[in-house]
Amino acid sequence: MTPPSQSLQTCRFGCDVLLEDPPAWLFHKRIGVLANQASVTADFTHVIDALVARGARLTAVFSPQHGFYAEKQANMVESDHRRHRVYDVPIFSLYGETRHPTEDMLDHIDVLLVDLQDVGTRVYTYGTTVGLCVEALRRRSIPMVVLDRPNPIGADRVEGNPVREGYRSFVGRYALPMRHGLTLGELARWVAREEGCEGIVTVVPVQGWAREDLWPATGRPWVFPSPNMPSWETALLYPGMVLLEGTNLSEGRGTTLPFQLVGAPYLDPDAVRENIDPRALRGLVLRPVEFEPTFDKWIGRLCRGFQLHVTDPRLFRPYRFGLAFLQAVMKTHRDSFRWLPPPYEYEKRHLPIDILIGDLEIRVRLENGEPVESLEQRWRKDLDTYEAGRRGILLYGKDAEGH
Repeated sequence: MTPPSQSLQTCRFGCDVLLEDPPAWLFHKRIGVLANQASVTADFTHVIDALVARGARLTAVFSPQHGFYAEKQANMVESDHRRHRVYDVPIFSLYGETRHPTEDMLDHIDVLLVDLQDVGTRVYTYGTTVGLCVEALRRRSIPMVVLDRPNPIGADRVEGNPVREGYRSFVGRYALPMRHGLTLGELARWVAREEGCEGIVTVVPVQGWAREDLWPATGRPWVFPSPNMPSWETALLYPGMVLLEGTNLSEGRGTTLPFQLVGAPYLDPDAVRENIDPRALRGLVLRPVEFEPTFDKWIGRLCRGFQLHVTDPRLFRPYRFGLAFLQAVMKTHRDSFRWLPPPYEYEKRHLPIDILIGDLEIRVRLENGEPVESLEQRWRKDLDTYEAGRRGILLYGKDAEGH
């Protein structure tokens, strides 16, 4: 797989840039850090260790879903508050008894540094957590500084329908499409603009990265940001295969290839492949396999399905494929396929698939057999509006601020 950059380059992530020339406030302000185990510098030093070594006044740590050490599984598997084992400061869980910083938590800090690896997909909850932090910090006029990292699946394209108002949730708090085409720093700026508090967010940009670059162009090893995101190739498939979380299909949890292995005991791979719109298979090879999950759906049961191999990430449209795959399974296995009931990510009213998609109407039209290409045309205007609106907060590329 050839990355789009002309030559391999080593990026300097926001944490490396900040640490090379640290600002004066780092040494006298009370610093909180939103991070997890993947928040490392170019030499694999954890950002918290690097900050303290430079003399930063660390007073609190905040952790997203999956916990500070990314040890927890998904979907309401919560983390408790704890204390940092080296620096004896509180680690406040933002995926437990609360999912936003409380007033008591904010009493510990003067500045919040954010250093998390996002994967470019709306339902990956780190973006929602950062957005909730922006909302909380606005009320106290506490600044946020995002140490930016690349979008591993490229940020030069967007895909999918923006979330409808009635279907906002923890996997879709903001009106973003599934593949949002932002870095986490840009996403924080987007939320701040929507909340009317643009002044509180500062981003330390990545150096040596372009919007169209995929992860290999960074020259950096992938450090998994959550238990089921073991490789950057997983992130390529995630905008489509995450939809399977709302179904009785296995998305590969409980295997060594989550989101790359998909299937179920009832699935007939040959019949399903015959029913998939060929346009959704561009840049992708479906290889029939069998697997047995060791946890999650179909634990210990033999599942028939596919390993997904992305052969051309420039042609492949993961959200399009995800919808087309679900439609093919529904057509092939009407008596066996099921949408899972709530709750899902703290939503108790709507079907999980509806909050994953962010729009009930799309699910209904999918069930009725409307072609995915037709569905894409229905949200094209909304997507154009989103793309035009995001230009004012972009930090990389020809549409970036200052270009």
